[in-house]
Amino acid sequence: MCRGADKGYGMQNLGNTQYFKVPENPSGAKSVLDTVYDALTEKGYNPVNQIVGYIMSGDPTYITSHKNARSLIMKVERDELVEELLEEYIRSRHME
Repeated sequence: MCRGADKGYGMQNLGNTQYFKVPENPSGAKSVLDTVYDALTEKGYNPVNQIVGYIMSGDPTYITSHKNARSLIMKVERDELVEELLEEYIRSRHME
């Protein structure tokens, strides 16, 4: 995965568009999100709020340990989770 910040492109390149390459292999983020969503729902949490809290902060305590959800989500990079969520949103918008 190519990320501008990883290449030392920080804030000095504001005039240029940074390039981000998505890996070709599926990450398993979808199945992890499905499991985490189910576990949070079963425990009575609002899964959207909890997953957003985790993605924004990186704090795994937003995710329940029920169904091993916390361990699973920590194995997936947060940018991969955002990517999966965005792809699903775009797919669903094109189906309307």
